[in-house]
Amino acid sequence: MSTTGTPPGVHFRVEAADLHAHLFGVTLTIDAPAAVQQLALPVWIPGSYLVREFSKNLQQLQAHQGKRQLALRQLDKHRWEVAAQPGQPLVLRYQVYALDNSVRTAWLDAERGFFNGTSLFLSVQGQEHCAHSVEIVSSAAIAHWSVATGALAQRVDKRGFGNYVAANYDELVDCPVEMGAFWSGTFQAGGVAHRFVVAGAAPSFDGARLLADTQKICQTQIRFWHGNKKPPQRDYVFMLNAVDDSYGGLEHRNSTALICKRADLPQQSVAPTATSAKPNEGYTRLLGLISHEYFHTWNVKRLRPLELAQYDYTRENYTELLWFFEGFTSYYDDLLLRRCQRIDDATYLTLLAKTINQVEQTPGRKLQSVAQASFDAWVKYYRQDENTPNATVSYYTKGALVALCLDLTLRHEGHTTLDAVMVALWQRCQGGPMAQDDLAQVLQQLGHRSYTGELARWVHGTAELPTLALLQRHGIEVHHEPGPVAERLGLRVKEGSSLKMSHVLRGGAAEQAGFSSGDEWLGLHVGRGTDAQAWRMRTLDDLALYAGKAKKVVALVARDQRLLNLPLTLPAPTHTLRLTLKNAERARPWLTGQS
Repeated sequence: MSTTGTPPGVHFRVEAADLHAHLFGVTLTIDAPAAVQQLALPVWIPGSYLVREFSKNLQQLQAHQGKRQLALRQLDKHRWEVAAQPGQPLVLRYQVYALDNSVRTAWLDAERGFFNGTSLFLSVQGQEHCAHSVEIVSSAAIAHWSVATGALAQRVDKRGFGNYVAANYDELVDCPVEMGAFWSGTFQAGGVAHRFVVAGAAPSFDGARLLADTQKICQTQIRFWHGNKKPPQRDYVFMLNAVDDSYGGLEHRNSTALICKRADLPQQSVAPTATSAKPNEGYTRLLGLISHEYFHTWNVKRLRPLELAQYDYTRENYTELLWFFEGFTSYYDDLLLRRCQRIDDATYLTLLAKTINQVEQTPGRKLQSVAQASFDAWVKYYRQDENTPNATVSYYTKGALVALCLDLTLRHEGHTTLDAVMVALWQRCQGGPMAQDDLAQVLQQLGHRSYTGELARWVHGTAELPTLALLQRHGIEVHHEPGPVAERLGLRVKEGSSLKMSHVLRGGAAEQAGFSSGDEWLGLHVGRGTDAQAWRMRTLDDLALYAGKAKKVVALVARDQRLLNLPLTLPAPTHTLRLTLKNAERARPWLTGQS
């Protein structure tokens, strides 16, 4: 794609300066600098609510006008200023260390390059709203690489190297760049060209299946939001990095960066057959991630919190609405997989039961509202520790259940659905910033009554959600089955060469016995006197094996090199939920999105 017009006033040049030292080289040219020009590197990236201090990776910053080197003064951790001669271009050169193999920052080695603009591009104070351009430079070392990005191409070669333009700084940093000898495929959905690139895939990777499944997801979501009308994105790029063990994604306006286990990619040797079309668990999880990030094209990148109408890259940007933008997206990601027939009813209900169980097994849900969890994301959700499940609730999982409860309540009352509410919100806010009051008013308009009570209890309070009752009304049967040993004891553990406690949950038997996060459970004393026995513990399953019918045991744990005997009263078994389809006719409108 090409464009013409006045050359931008802020221009970046990016090169792979040193593959083995993991250094990008960046040149910034400001055509018309201020007399005292300030520059800043973002401290966070939109969509990931944590101050990450990207400036820690910036080095060797220098400024020049012509042949004259100018003095730079650092103002704080991420801002600099330089006295420049107005009317003469100001050139800054620097390097960025890139060895974070995630979707949030930057990576560079001999096999692959990737970067987000928030990690590489200094903002020019006073010119953030001006047009920007970036030149991505090839070299002999990476001549076999290609480039993939959602940025608007101006003049690029067949591999994607060359010049790209952006209307402003926000648009520039919202277009991550993938570089390397990646796999690439394309498809059309809703009249929009989509590209999918995959780095790190094994030889067994089935690209055709990934494209077909992703196309179906995209088509379904475009119809969800726009019916037969064309969506707002001019094009779209999926950038997936397949690694040994990782998972996640970060949404952008017309692209997304994804990371997954290499083994979770569809494989040619295990393609579905006519009698078995169900994807495996890992691939289902990947499709859910793709669905989640694509849904963000509408829900958070365009329709977004009023507080984030204009990003402030210098500090935390607070909002209480992540339960809506992440939680409702989490509700629809798997539901839309069901509606586009990438998974069946049983698989969807299994995934939904998992979400319900996760929330139920989080003691923090009784202490923190999901609105407060949204506001606290900067210091709690993205800074998790051993006390996290005791003090917080996830705005992803509980937010998804809030969406479920609203949807099933609306459907039960018979006036509207959450699908219609989402589309009406899009239209009301014109695909732009929204407040909770917008949601409340659309709910009242379409639902023919006020839902402020539900929002107060479910979102701003800590009342239990009526999830199971609503599911049963819609033809879903709820089964209570014995829970795992960890849940029974109130523990989360890491099992490997030893049995270590990662979390001790509030009010559980383990906490009452004196277990602490970080303890290593070494053994078990069972019985007394001549009947006493001692056993080595390697997994939690050993507890049932060695304790037998005993109600009380003594756990031998190691803490800070000390051995402790902790009397442990074994509680009654707990239960976990399983969902099955009982009445298909009652469930069909919800599961299929059709009346």
